[in-house]
Amino acid sequence: MIVVVGIGADGFEGLAPAAQAELRRASVIYGSRRQLEMLDETVTAQRREWPSPMLPALRSLPAGVHVLASGDPMLHGVGGTLMRLFGPHRVRVLPHVSSFALACARLGWTVHDTEVISLVTAEPHTAIRRGGRAVVLSRDATTPATLARLLADTGRGESDFTVLEQLGGPAERRRDATAAQWAAGPPTDIDDLNVVAVRYLPDERTSHPPDDAFRHDGQITKHTIRAVTIAALAPRPGELLWDVGSGSGSIAVEWSASQPGCRAVAFERDEGRRDRIARNAVAFGVGVEVRGRAPEAFDGAAQPAAIFLGGGLTQPGLIDACFDRLPVDGRLVANAVTVESEAIVAQWFSRIGGDLRRYQHHHGEPLGTFTGWRPAMPVTQWAVTKR
Repeated sequence: MIVVVGIGADGFEGLAPAAQAELRRASVIYGSRRQLEMLDETVTAQRREWPSPMLPALRSLPAGVHVLASGDPMLHGVGGTLMRLFGPHRVRVLPHVSSFALACARLGWTVHDTEVISLVTAEPHTAIRRGGRAVVLSRDATTPATLARLLADTGRGESDFTVLEQLGGPAERRRDATAAQWAAGPPTDIDDLNVVAVRYLPDERTSHPPDDAFRHDGQITKHTIRAVTIAALAPRPGELLWDVGSGSGSIAVEWSASQPGCRAVAFERDEGRRDRIARNAVAFGVGVEVRGRAPEAFDGAAQPAAIFLGGGLTQPGLIDACFDRLPVDGRLVANAVTVESEAIVAQWFSRIGGDLRRYQHHHGEPLGTFTGWRPAMPVTQWAVTKR
């Protein structure tokens, strides 16, 4: 049995009696230098600091060792990793109060209404949100300034921004500002052990953001069609999408924001559009990998659960390459707006089935002193599940 003990900034004295007893009877204890230095002289076990990289050492842990972890080891911590590696029958966890719970208590935020985001290994832009509130677990002392700059650069500079250091310990400290204020003059004495609490402003949360929320050059799946396209793709938690002929990346972005753990790979041949896709991903705080021209850029990309073809349907062999890369039960959705691309999806529909739909919508616009209907271009959509 591997025993994982969570420890906070209040050190060994802050542990529950059962956790102290576990550490006193241990023969070998693994942890970071900071965690190991918190143990007092009553703990006689051999102390081993984690090497870098840490994962190979975790894989080779023998039974009977003890592991120190920060706060609650099951909240973006080593406890979850060990459970995945060895299973719950071989790992026992004694949690301490998490920094997330402490931050919510200090701020008066209910836990169930607050998101927790870890930037310990994730890219900083994945903590950008368009509303709501979150406690962000920092990688180190540089995380608050990095996050504040990103918020300011993406129009979230008025967000309430609180940095909490050494939570639960004698050196606990809280500093409040807006993200813009913090970005303009970040303190230089931030402790590595910190979390950032953010209330994202302005609050612009919508299920389907309008077209002008994205950077684009006109090559964008329009708002209403985007909604039915996401519905046809039917994202499930943790799935990967390939957005082929991505244009602005609007489908990739909405897919990634739709369910926990969803992410996307955007394939786009135009360099300027690739830059806009990356900027849109940052602005929405989602994970989108941007690659070049399809199908050449397919090699090396992780296998998708679904593929969206929004451009390049008439490119010889592209739809074949997409279908070949889909796993069994994977979904493919293609939107066609030209007669030539319609002909291709119609042929595929005739050959292997699926659902073939056509969408036509109109906008009300001024017509003299009256209002008339102006039609948008019709979109033919083919959706199929690979069997």
